Amino acid sequence: MLNLERLRTLDALARHGSVSGAAEGLHVTTSAVSQQMAKLEREVGQQLLARNGRGVRLTDAGRLLAEHAARILAQVELAQADLEAHRGQVVGELRLAAFPTAARGLFPTALSALRTRHPALRVRSRELEPEEAVYAVLRGDFDLAVVLDWYNKPLPVPDGLAKAALLDDPAEIAVPEGHPLADRDEIDLEDLAEEDWVTWGESEFCHEWLLYTLRAKGIEPRIAHRAEEHHTQLALVAAGLGVCVAPRLGRGPVPPGIRTLPVRPAVRRHVYAVWRTDADRRPSIRAAVTALREAAEAPGDR
Repeated sequence: MLNLERLRTLDALARHGSVSGAAEGLHVTTSAVSQQMAKLEREVGQQLLARNGRGVRLTDAGRLLAEHAARILAQVELAQADLEAHRGQVVGELRLAAFPTAARGLFPTALSALRTRHPALRVRSRELEPEEAVYAVLRGDFDLAVVLDWYNKPLPVPDGLAKAALLDDPAEIAVPEGHPLADRDEIDLEDLAEEDWVTWGESEFCHEWLLYTLRAKGIEPRIAHRAEEHHTQLALVAAGLGVCVAPRLGRGPVPPGIRTLPVRPAVRRHVYAVWRTDADRRPSIRAAVTALREAAEAPGDR
């Protein structure tokens, strides 16, 4: 009899391509992955992994069993979803991911509501960038993710995922208090053609959006500083070191020494939840979407 957890380990190895990647996806140690694979090899009586330099690769038998494992796990998940739907109770475990400002702006309120309403539901969460989160949900590493795209740059959502809108998030431009534009009621992006920018990491979706948007207006942005966290970006702006995009979600109070200026025409991010369509009937998914929507509608700066 094949052990389901060991098949899950094999599936994670096939999807992630390494022991460390599988361990991270399963939230276990690399030693635990190796032990599970050794037990699975003994159960099936065949070698499933072979050394490949410093890493490992699946043997022919490993790839064959991994294909079966993916189908078995998909059927198990569908069965679990159907049973949850039949029972109508919000129970079990729910794994959530969100980009950083959504994790800060929505998760505290939403996850507190889930804990109060559904004490039998265990929720785990993690910050992930939108593109990474989409594929983590598709792979089965997470059950639901909060992701974003921009008004002029959609985020591709692959087949097999459902989505629900949560909110539209206005974004302003943060400038130092003494900046020549600081007294304006609103600005055009063209007004910032000669500015130094504080932006995100090189490959992040929002950084790519900024480059795409400014270049579409004939502006080649001067990237002066990079910071993952919005609060760090705002601190650099307050020090007079550049300007940055300042979405409202998760922003909190603006630090002293900064003005935030609306952009004409308006710049917005679309924030939504995605999950696998085969989990669509799970009450825990529906409960999470409801809690996230309520958190998005809550008054204040989130």
